[in-house]
Amino acid sequence: MDSEITLILIGLVGAILGAGTVLAWRVSEQVQTQIPERPEPVVPPGVDTVLSVLRSSAVVVGPDDVVLRASAPAHVLGLVKDDELVPEQLVDLVRQVRRDGEVREADLTVVAGRSSHPLSLAARVAPLSSRLVLVLVDDRTRERRVESIRRDFVANVSHELKTPAGALMLLAEAVGEARDDPEAIERFAGRMRRESERLTRLVQQIIELSRLQGDALVDEPVEVDVRSTLITATEASTTEAENKQIDLMVQSENGLYVLGNPDQVLAAVSNLVENAVSYSPPSSRVAVVAERDGEMVRVTVTDQGIGIPGGELDRIFERFYRVDPARARSTGGTGLGLSIVKHVAASHGGSVTVWSEPGEGSSFTLLLPAHAYSDDPAPPVAACDTVRPMPKEAHQ
Repeated sequence: MDSEITLILIGLVGAILGAGTVLAWRVSEQVQTQIPERPEPVVPPGVDTVLSVLRSSAVVVGPDDVVLRASAPAHVLGLVKDDELVPEQLVDLVRQVRRDGEVREADLTVVAGRSSHPLSLAARVAPLSSRLVLVLVDDRTRERRVESIRRDFVANVSHELKTPAGALMLLAEAVGEARDDPEAIERFAGRMRRESERLTRLVQQIIELSRLQGDALVDEPVEVDVRSTLITATEASTTEAENKQIDLMVQSENGLYVLGNPDQVLAAVSNLVENAVSYSPPSSRVAVVAERDGEMVRVTVTDQGIGIPGGELDRIFERFYRVDPARARSTGGTGLGLSIVKHVAASHGGSVTVWSEPGEGSSFTLLLPAHAYSDDPAPPVAACDTVRPMPKEAHQ
């Protein structure tokens, strides 16, 4: 009996030891086959504070190109989406820096975020630690655009100045060769006078435009009488209007004032009136109307001229842009007048718009913030007879 109990106990002990051995083997197998997790890279303390004060768009990239930190400008610029770096060029730079640890700089052109226009970016990528990479990006789009505009402006100015200067040289030689022909000398002298006037006007407009380039609000603005400005502006085009039998009419309410630079406002209105007269056929009408429109003063110059094709309307305010270059040169146009109007409007907190149809004429509307004048006479009255109504589209 004792022997049987002993055998049973030995069997139980053996079973327990066997089960323990199997269990220990399985646990050991699982431990051996389990891949240890890599610890998350630690972002150095203070990085968030540094990123928040940087003017550049900053991104901290961890292993596997995962974005661990990103400043607000980086999100605004569209460099980061979820936890990924979006521009592929930046991802390539990050991988190169991670491979060799060398700092890299590059100028990139990318389309990021909601912008449909390419962005010019200056990127600097550097290792932050053995596993972290820091990406700094500056948006140079505006600087590149300004530089491009400046180059084009200089090139256009050089070309435009060369034309009348060359014409004057040729005419001077022609006068010398025609010294025995009084009629030819008189004809050449007249052309020299016109080219000199064109050259003088071009230089004046270039100087005027250079003062308005920044579109900064006018320093030390004063009250500008709109009605007097309109009358002065139209007087400059009276002779040409009379020669072409154009009915040049002005209508303005009394007591209309804006706050700004009188010379600039006069230049803007004068350019609009001059263009209207130059591009209008003989025996037509040009109307210059000023009226109060809520908090704004609306000055509209309407003509019955050749009109502007729809595809050209977005470009007519560009410097030196002419819808019809041959006609502009024949009328003495420089291609700067409407650009000056645009900059004057911007520097006074206003805007300029255009309505036009080929063969039906054009209406340019200059909007400037109205200025309350303490001595404003009670009822506003028209400065002249009512002119023909403008198209409804001109008011839009």
